[in-house]
Amino acid sequence: MRRCYLVCYDVCDPKRLRKIHKLMKAYGEAWQYSVFYCALKPIDRVRLENAARELMNLREDQLLLVDLGSNEDVARKSATVLGISLPDRDGGTVVI
Repeated sequence: MRRCYLVCYDVCDPKRLRKIHKLMKAYGEAWQYSVFYCALKPIDRVRLENAARELMNLREDQLLLVDLGSNEDVARKSATVLGISLPDRDGGTVVI
């Protein structure tokens, strides 16, 4: 069963930052440059964490995974957005 996650990262080195961003694009959708929404199976979460751990400098960088639950519709609706809307599932923007 998939669970929904909000994944945020702060990476100091530009080279590592690009690699983490590329990794995140493979697992989820960008809500902001360093903030991704991901619906992951348990094995995919483990793979994401292991890949990120390999790319990051754990003394300088940070990646935060926030569990939003298993209901994707509820997880998406739990976000409050001020300003530009988040993309919908099809890549368009949601008008609130």
